[in-house]
Amino acid sequence: MKNLRIKLIVFLLILFIITNLSTAFGWHDETHLAIAKAAGYNKWYNAVGADITKTKAGSIEFYNHYFNNNNDIEVTPEMVLSQINKYNDRADKEGHLYGAIIASLREYKKTAEAGRYPEYHIAFCAHYVGDLSQPLHHIPYDAFNRTHHVINDGVVENEVLKNIALIEKNMYPINLRPYLFEEDLSREIARIANLSRMLGHKLKTENRDITKEEAYLQLGHSASLLMAILKYLGKID
Repeated sequence: MKNLRIKLIVFLLILFIITNLSTAFGWHDETHLAIAKAAGYNKWYNAVGADITKTKAGSIEFYNHYFNNNNDIEVTPEMVLSQINKYNDRADKEGHLYGAIIASLREYKKTAEAGRYPEYHIAFCAHYVGDLSQPLHHIPYDAFNRTHHVINDGVVENEVLKNIALIEKNMYPINLRPYLFEEDLSREIARIANLSRMLGHKLKTENRDITKEEAYLQLGHSASLLMAILKYLGKID
């Protein structure tokens, strides 16, 4: 009887993990590092820190990495801004990736103003900006998403650090005005989110995985936005 009870508890724990945490996959480690390198982030090696944090922080961090968009609506700057206060909210299982980007930058500013070391908040931001271009982070976590997610996360993983130039050729200038920074940033987040969401729906409609060409195009969006953020912060020229 005792063994049966133990087996039941283990089964329920596994079921909980699969049901509640599996939505938080993203581009794999080297893909995140490549985005950060392409953007010119001098501490690019910290760009996987947010995924490492999930190991201990669990749902406090997991839901910062995606937005399932269960109502399948267009992402707007207003939606982005509405998610800021959900940062690190372990109850918001639909996710709040868009707000996490801006919230992490607010944490950077607050920490710097307090005279403490703020750089890890940029690392979190860099990771979230990377997740912004993953198409399956913007559509419901249904049977298609569950089946294809890990494959799509790793489509260029084994080669991407050797092919930074393939990201760079898909990069473009993004202007974030210092006096309207969050307004401009929320608009750019919404734009890239919608591009990624539409690609996610296309993959689902065609019942296929993302191609390498599509992946590098997506990574170019993330690297472009991260570069603009780093320029605003004075981290690069």
